[in-house]
Amino acid sequence: MSGNHQRYADFIWSVADLLRGDYRQSEYGKVILPFTLLRRIDCVLAPTKQAVLARAGELKDRGLPEQAVDRMLRDVAGASFYNRSPLDFGRFIGDAENVARNLRSYIGGFSGGAAEVLDRYRFDEQITRLDEAGLLYLVTAKFAEIDLHPDVVDNHQMGYIFEELIRRFSEISNETAGEHFTPREVIKLMVNLLMAPDDADIMTPGIVRTIYDPACGTGGILSAAEEHITRYNAHATVKVHGQELNPESWAICRSDMMLKGQDPSQIILGNSFTHRGHADKRFDYLMANPPFGVEWKKVQRQVEDEARDLGWAGRFGAGTPRINDGSFLFLQHMISHMKPVEQGGSRIAIVFNGSPLFTGAAGSGESEIRRWILENDWLEAIVALPDQLFYNTGISTYFWILSNRKAPALKDKVILLDARECWTKMRKSLGDKRKVIPDERIDELTAIYKDALAVAADADHEHHAKVKVFPRHAFGYQRVTVERPLRQRFEVTDATADAVAEAKAVARFDHSDALLAALRSLSGTACGTKLEFAGKLDAALAEHGLSKLPAPVEKAVWAEVAAGDPEGQLQTDRKNNPLPDPDLRDNENVPLTSMNSTPAEREAEIEEYLRREVLPHVPDAWVDHTKTKLGFEIPFTRHFYVYTPPRPLEEIDAELRALEAEIQKLLGEVTR
Repeated sequence: MSGNHQRYADFIWSVADLLRGDYRQSEYGKVILPFTLLRRIDCVLAPTKQAVLARAGELKDRGLPEQAVDRMLRDVAGASFYNRSPLDFGRFIGDAENVARNLRSYIGGFSGGAAEVLDRYRFDEQITRLDEAGLLYLVTAKFAEIDLHPDVVDNHQMGYIFEELIRRFSEISNETAGEHFTPREVIKLMVNLLMAPDDADIMTPGIVRTIYDPACGTGGILSAAEEHITRYNAHATVKVHGQELNPESWAICRSDMMLKGQDPSQIILGNSFTHRGHADKRFDYLMANPPFGVEWKKVQRQVEDEARDLGWAGRFGAGTPRINDGSFLFLQHMISHMKPVEQGGSRIAIVFNGSPLFTGAAGSGESEIRRWILENDWLEAIVALPDQLFYNTGISTYFWILSNRKAPALKDKVILLDARECWTKMRKSLGDKRKVIPDERIDELTAIYKDALAVAADADHEHHAKVKVFPRHAFGYQRVTVERPLRQRFEVTDATADAVAEAKAVARFDHSDALLAALRSLSGTACGTKLEFAGKLDAALAEHGLSKLPAPVEKAVWAEVAAGDPEGQLQTDRKNNPLPDPDLRDNENVPLTSMNSTPAEREAEIEEYLRREVLPHVPDAWVDHTKTKLGFEIPFTRHFYVYTPPRPLEEIDAELRALEAEIQKLLGEVTR
């Protein structure tokens, strides 16, 4: 931001001096942001104001539809908004006794879009509050001093000024800043990496690019993406689209787009999952920093209904994540807005915490979503960021970068970029934000990423230490169930009858007393085979007046008299196949060797794994292939783990002796 922009922002910020005492710091934005918007609009409409008023007068009694009148007045105003009120800032300060009434009358004259934005700011409440505090005239007069006419401050400069104000307010109210405001350097790095393959393409004369953020907050990501493109090509047309759930953040974002000359109607208020504001649109670039780890219970019915009713024709055909983390819902939503490859394709960047990398076992919703992404070869890169980057959380975060038009060198490949150490400490913490990624590290990481994009397929290329490139199947595995045969002996102890008595089926059995007496008569009996024990049990039951037991009762008895024994009898089913022992059951993750192998090939790989890794240790084991599940996870930290050997014991002992000596010395000084 140049000194000129900074000077304007500083002047507007100085209004906070008037508010101090009557407003908390975190509330300054509720006054200054809508007043900045109002003053800018007032200046933008000034040249056409009289023409709009005259045209409105001409159309007043002609009985035209409101939509037609609205369209004609916008044409006269030369903007996407207009105002029918004869008032302006000059008249406000000329009538000090009636500023509140005049302001409300002026706001009532705005066209729908502008009026809705001011309403979402709850600006009428601030007018009342300022008036009661005796501050309304002072604040209005302060804003009347600054000329924000487009001839003085163009749309690009005005955007910078407004963003600077948003940043300042977000930082002083950092308890919620992370929900609606992404640190500028994080956005810059994300945009750089997302658009890294397209630098040459962006230079094309007359290029038009569309950008979408489904959780746009105050619009920082959209603004940074637009700025990135226009920095390379001042004549490029960039059309931004967004959606935001929080009304105040939506108002700020929409204001910012109005001030920059974007179409503010493309910033939609509402939940992206239940109210798709851009359902029929597809975009070139999609970026988002959705809330981390937020549950989606409020929209559960709508999401699950869409997943069930529309399947792959909807957004959630791959599955849904756990209810307490809706991160993957945002990504699936964004994927549904990608352009088809034949129309140029799309690129996506989204900020996640670590959970989407690995949460969810094979076959779970999260694993199936990762599988879907990798099977379609959309995942281009995962970038690990430093912790303590965000205002309201210190956790580690990651960029996921996806594309359906990956470079040929990246076909079937995924880049992992470790940027966790690329930070400097802030002089003053802002909430949980204690670190910043400096510009020189952003440039370094961008260069590293571009290099990886260009030569990912070159096995002989030595990548930077922060980069690892993997085939996409490296993140897949088969979760197999390894069984061991069930071997048992059969015995009755003094406690057996008591254990059988606790079974529900036995408690409901009319002859339970006779059954328990029969079992107690067998106390101390042990048999090596089931057949041998069955004979003794039948004899004991007959002595107590019982013959065949009901199936549930018989099952309860055998559950207690059978005990696992490695030397016991092998138990088999009716086809003489060994039965598995649940207590000896184990699971193994067998690495996937290809994304394209057939079920038969995968089964053969499992059997080879069994012969190589399991049977040498447990020769009687086998795999139950009916229980095998395909799973996917991205263990980022494991791939960059560097083993640090423990210090020698002699060194540790010497340090402990030195500490003991120091403690003894201190104790001696205390007891003198």
